[in-house]
Amino acid sequence: MRALARFKSFALSDSGAVTVDWVVLTAALVGLGLAVTNTVSSGLESLSSEIKAQLETDMISDGFN
Repeated sequence: MRALARFKSFALSDSGAVTVDWVVLTAALVGLGLAVTNTVSSGLESLSSEIKAQLETDMISDGFN
């Protein structure tokens, strides 16, 4: 009888529910971050190569004209 009461108490306990909620929310945020990174990375790579090409072709003048 005592084991049945312990099992019933364990089954009705919700003390770990908040932890499970936070784990699920954190996993969703990590997944969202990975999806955004995957989407934006190709555009950033293209833009950075354009900036690099522009910086390589710019002429730097050290005098006042």
